[in-house]
This record gives sequence, structure tokens and C-alpha cells, in this order.
Amino acid sequence: MEEIKHGMVGVNGIRMHIAEKGEGPVVLFLHGFPELWYTWRRQILALSSLGYRAIAPDLRGYGDTEAPSSISSYSCHHIVGDLVALINSLGVEQVFVVAHDWGAIIAWYLCLFCPERVKAFVCLSVPFLPRNPNIKPVESMRALFGDDYYICRFQEPGKIEAQIAQLGTAEVLKNILANRKPGPSCFPEENAFGIDPENRVTLPSWFSEQDLSFYATKFNQRGFTGALNYYRAMNLNWEMTAAWTEVQVKVPVKFIVGELDMVYTTPGIKEYVHNGGFKKDVPLLEEIVVIEDAGHFINQERAEEINAHIYDFIKKF
Repeated sequence: MEEIKHGMVGVNGIRMHIAEKGEGPVVLFLHGFPELWYTWRRQILALSSLGYRAIAPDLRGYGDTEAPSSISSYSCHHIVGDLVALINSLGVEQVFVVAHDWGAIIAWYLCLFCPERVKAFVCLSVPFLPRNPNIKPVESMRALFGDDYYICRFQEPGKIEAQIAQLGTAEVLKNILANRKPGPSCFPEENAFGIDPENRVTLPSWFSEQDLSFYATKFNQRGFTGALNYYRAMNLNWEMTAAWTEVQVKVPVKFIVGELDMVYTTPGIKEYVHNGGFKKDVPLLEEIVVIEDAGHFINQERAEEINAHIYDFIKKF
């Protein structure tokens, strides 16, 4: 794709695949679930043409990056360790970070643990979620949304993987990527992804059959366990970050979210984002952008808008 270069880098005991293009200040793009470096293809081309070195890894457990087998290998400290080693390998002190979904969660940890390595952060979809010292996150989500809440449904090793294998990787990915239903995402046990053979989901205009084939091929090769282990390590992250309870994130931030995003429309999130809680935890939060009639996978659905928002923010630094 227009000469995006690919390489492998040794980081934190694993081999990490990166896609990159351009010269200049580094912009590090971090994907979420269930995605790959490829979700950033349009941003890589745009930012590299504007004088930046755009770099998008497959995160630990995804795509062509190695996937350790144990759940404990997917803690926030492991993933942030991968990213710091990647930044070090580039020979730079600081990078701009653009991140979405799980990539955003990891980026918040990077900003919390190593703020000196991040010039500025453009966050898509998932705001900073402060640690509640009184309850583990999975237990909190189960209490609020029940056992069918997708994060609760993902906890048991092997179970959701077996359902994906039964339904077919491409069909599952298509259902997740095409979903625009607001509010907390719930997966009933008997049909976790709500797939109806009589009523097949059509792909959105911004994601082609060729794109789906690329994703499905990579997930069929790698499997989903590494990606799902991020969810299975959430309680471990909570245990490992007690020392950062109530610590503020001291990095300049721009937050962008789709109006229909299932995270943004989860009870309590809009209030946190707009009523002062977010700004209290992230004092250098400079801008909040809500894009009308846009869903969760906003960097693909509204690529040109997102490209402009990223550039408008990072060019100030």
C-alpha cells in the first residue's frame, strides 16, 4: 500500500511487527480489539505526507507480532514495556501517540508511567478510566452490566475462542466492525456475537471485502487468545497499579469520540467526559471532539476528519 514499509523489532523479549512510512517526528499509532496495524493505513499515508514518521505496530498478541501464551504476559506493564522498547529502538526521546480502543487504554498507561516519553496524545474512543481502589474492574462491570457484558463474557480462557471458531473468523469480525448499536455491548451466552444466518450483516462503506480478508487471514493465523488476554489481565492490571491510584495524567491530550460509540454511550461515561471528572484526572486535556453520527471504529469510518484532527493538534508542539 503506497510503499508502507514493514519490519520486525526485538522488544521486551518478543518480536514485534511494525508498519511505517515517512520521515520526521514520530507518530506512534496503537490499534485496539479486534484490529491490527492496518486499521491506521489511511492515517499512516496522511501523516507521512505531512512531514511525520508514522509507525503502527501490531501489539503483543496480534497479527505478525509474537503472542506469549500466559494471561499474565498481557499486563499493562508488559505492553507499555514493549512500547518503551520500541520508542528506544527508534532512537528518539519522545513520540506523539494516537490510539484507539485497547490501544488507548495502553496509551493512558504509557502516559501515566512514562509521561516524559509522550509529546502529546490524541485519544480515540476510550477516555482515561481512573482506578477505583474499592473494587476490581471485572467485578465492577459484572455488577453494573451482568454476566452478558462482553468483557465478562471474554474472561473464561478458550470459551469465546471456541465460539469464534464455530461461527467463522470473518463473520465474527464483520459483526463487530459493522456494529453501531450504542450502549454497553452485551453478548448472550448462546450466541455471543448475535449472528443471524438468515440476516447477514453487510460491511460498512469504509471497510471492504479485501480489508476483511486481510483481517481474517491474520486472525486465522494468530488466533484470538492473545487479543482476548488483554481483557483477562484487567484485574491483574488493577492489582499492579495500586501505586498510581489518583495520580493525574500530565500529558497534553485531545479526545475524539463518535456520538454512537458503545464506550461513550455506556452509562456514566458521557458524564465523566463532560462534567469535569475527565479534566480533573487529565489536567492537560485540551479538547473534546464528539463526531456526530459516527460509531466506534472512528479512524476508519471518518478517516479524513480524524487525519485533520490529529494534524491540527500535533502541529502545535
